[in-house]
Amino acid sequence: MAKVVLKSAGELSLMRESGRLLAAVFGYLDGQIEAGMSTMDINNLAEHYIVQQLKCRPASKGQYGYQYVLNTSVNNVVCHGVPSRVQKLKPGDIVNVDITLEHRGFIADSSKMYLIGVVSPLARRLVLTTYEAMWEGIRAVRPGATLGDVGHAVQRYAEMHGYSVVREYCGHGIGREMHEEPQVLHYGQRGKGLLLQEGMTFTIEPMINQGKAKVKTKKDGWTVVTSDKRLSAQWEHTIAVTAGGYEVLTLRDEERADVTELSRDNFGPNGCK
Repeated sequence: MAKVVLKSAGELSLMRESGRLLAAVFGYLDGQIEAGMSTMDINNLAEHYIVQQLKCRPASKGQYGYQYVLNTSVNNVVCHGVPSRVQKLKPGDIVNVDITLEHRGFIADSSKMYLIGVVSPLARRLVLTTYEAMWEGIRAVRPGATLGDVGHAVQRYAEMHGYSVVREYCGHGIGREMHEEPQVLHYGQRGKGLLLQEGMTFTIEPMINQGKAKVKTKKDGWTVVTSDKRLSAQWEHTIAVTAGGYEVLTLRDEERADVTELSRDNFGPNGCK
């Protein structure tokens, strides 16, 4: 296994700026994503904003031969949904928008769920519980904890609410490269796995299914869907391990008021408000 890259204070400062800029992309999209637009429209809006407004590089474009700047995973798509001109968002859809951005040599990675129009109570519950499960994992991060602690926290919360955790895909180290060590599983045992150290940076990005955990990849080689065709949700943040615990490098403005207290009353129609 490749060595985990610990970031210096200067490198963390650069990653913090990349994360801030990526959060701004979501702030821009919040006022744009709506029923009737295609998933390719979302891609094009994000690309224009990243390149023209922020003067940054969409880090996913060209990575592993991928042609687009983001993934749009709608309803039963677990991850890696490919933007399409013909796929139009409809009222009742849930869609994960997963974006990466590189600025001054460092990459940030984050994703957010959007609720299109009025969605069913069951879909809304899945999206919110997945968000809360991500935060359970984040709050387990501190020097001396283990990756098993993080995975256990996510898994326990999701399964306590009757959902399943996708096993095939996980979080990852991040920095100058999109995918660095370590792999960050969203299930596990307390006290097991890699010991966390100050300076580590990685993503926490649980994929939580309404039904069974089993998934399959479509013929395009990218799009991963639930095998039972039930809904899936995902949220993602880039995290740094700090001396006192953790820092969320991609924290969005609507999350800054109080990241330790999640309120269902504040969970708006287009995601967490």
